[in-house]
Amino acid sequence: MLPAPNLDDRTFQGLVDEAKRLVQRRCPEWTDHNVSDPGVTLIEAFAQMVDQLIYRLNRVPDLNYVKFLELIGVELRPPAAARGAVTFWLSAPQPQTVLVRTGTEVATPRTDIHEPIVFTTTQELEIIPCSFARAGVAPAGGSPSDLTTALSGQNGFPCFSETPQPGDALLIGLSEAVPSCAVTIRLNCSVSGAGVDPRHPPLIWEAWTGSGWSECDLDKDDTGGLNKAGDVVIHVPPQHETSIISRQRAGWVRCRLIPVEDGRPTYTKSPRILSASAFTIGGTVPMMHAEVIRSELLGRSDGTPGQRFALRHNPVVPSEEPSTVEVADEDGVETWEPVTSFADSGEDDRHFRIDAYSGGIQFGPAVRTADGRLQHYGAAPRSGSTLAISSYRTGGGRRGNVARGQVRVLKTSVPYVARVENRAPAIGGADAETLEEAKVRGPMLLRSRGRAVTVEDFEELAREVAPDAARVHCVPATESADAGGIRILVVPHVSADPIGRIRRDDLIPPEGTLERITRTLDERRLVGTRLLVAPAEYVGLTAVVDVSARSRFEPEEVKEDVLKALYDLLHPLTGGPDGTGWPFGRSVQSHEVHAALARISGVDMAQEINVSLFPADPVTGRRSAPVQRLDLPATALVYSYEHQVRVR
Repeated sequence: MLPAPNLDDRTFQGLVDEAKRLVQRRCPEWTDHNVSDPGVTLIEAFAQMVDQLIYRLNRVPDLNYVKFLELIGVELRPPAAARGAVTFWLSAPQPQTVLVRTGTEVATPRTDIHEPIVFTTTQELEIIPCSFARAGVAPAGGSPSDLTTALSGQNGFPCFSETPQPGDALLIGLSEAVPSCAVTIRLNCSVSGAGVDPRHPPLIWEAWTGSGWSECDLDKDDTGGLNKAGDVVIHVPPQHETSIISRQRAGWVRCRLIPVEDGRPTYTKSPRILSASAFTIGGTVPMMHAEVIRSELLGRSDGTPGQRFALRHNPVVPSEEPSTVEVADEDGVETWEPVTSFADSGEDDRHFRIDAYSGGIQFGPAVRTADGRLQHYGAAPRSGSTLAISSYRTGGGRRGNVARGQVRVLKTSVPYVARVENRAPAIGGADAETLEEAKVRGPMLLRSRGRAVTVEDFEELAREVAPDAARVHCVPATESADAGGIRILVVPHVSADPIGRIRRDDLIPPEGTLERITRTLDERRLVGTRLLVAPAEYVGLTAVVDVSARSRFEPEEVKEDVLKALYDLLHPLTGGPDGTGWPFGRSVQSHEVHAALARISGVDMAQEINVSLFPADPVTGRRSAPVQRLDLPATALVYSYEHQVRVR
């Protein structure tokens, strides 16, 4: 239900007091203002009439507007829950599988001014134990070979070719497939991999997933590029499975030599592996900023159509686990299924609907038709039956977009787990829609009527199905291959550090969000319209600023203020001239940076200010020649990459 606005906050007593003040000004001879005075009685009578008149007149326009929105099916969108991944680290390797159940709670630490932000896991995690089983090599373009027996000697084996080539790989076979697990590979390597920078070796770890090799997330590498004894901790993807390589079945992972860029050093001689071991030390599972409520009693049915039952917690956020209602009476227990609308529900269909914003359960109504009979849209629970909802999730909001490493408190006890951490920020959290936002959305929804024709239609329908998307931008495709098509660019809700820096990988929306938008728009587009839903493109920019600090201002504080102003100006969600995010395709010019600096109290604008804009590649860190204007394509936003500030 949309909340009706309270447009006039004047009360009956306020009107009476105002009338008495006018009496004192215009009739000073009237001095008896007690309640017993007949004149005061008349004032109170007229105040009551005026109170009702103003109340009704002022509420009619907006109240009718709200009711019209309800008639066309507009409801306030509930908040979206931030999603991320949390890693459970074991206190020590375990001989048996450690199970982390769905709904396990983790949280940020409690502080003096902030309550903890609680997340729950959305899947079951099995931390499977493993050990080292096989070892081998796979030369670039050649066949793999098993060299496990060579580890029994003193010299081991070289893991790459005599002259290492990109594509050479060291193969490690684990005793079991360990999907979603963190594995420590302990290697004893001789100092023979000459020519490589041990801090940035050109190596990548991958795991076999059945359909090919998939990259693992490298947590740490103490071996200095396979040049000394140490541990390598990798996070194996969820699709990891056993396979047969060189006639040996194992859960295979590999360390592959990749091409170098920017003149970085590479191997001139292959490292040698002397011994190897492996064990599972943790696992990673998706998490969601929402609390799971299970088996909540709703109440008893009175048997009438259109009943509503309030949930104890609101709002309700979408979940992979569908909610069901169990209706129990003397004949047993029936399970009722959720629907988004009762339009297609028949008289005997056991359907219910969840009002996500207000947190309520509604059963199908009955409508009287022109011939006088009642048309039922869904069945009504029997009178006296007891209703309970199986489970639902509540929570969400922008505060769930926490930074990397903030989730480190385990609220649900899990045996053998020593600590937890989120190795990447949680993204996608959004606050609930306001009534003013719903008023703007109503006419657009009435115009499109569920069909995607114009640019505005595509954007609004995408926001409707994906509230976790912070920005949705629709542009016509202009490339020759896609000419005439539509491209939907999505920017997720992200968190930044205190300065305003955002990791480039955090700006990629989840695959589930892109798939949900694609599936919805594909059903509502015109026949023949080609559709592509993808993350927004980003053009890296490094601003180098040289300013002078005013007297009595600390240079370090001025430097921090300048950096924050640069990141705020170019922020994809809150930057730009309107504070709603840097516009797509808008060029960045140096004079806009000067304008942002002029608003900083510690910057001395009377002194010379130097601003240089360098196009930058966030992946390689390479910067191009400085420009005064950075042009962006229509599908791109600017990405702030390591701005530099010097304060004189």
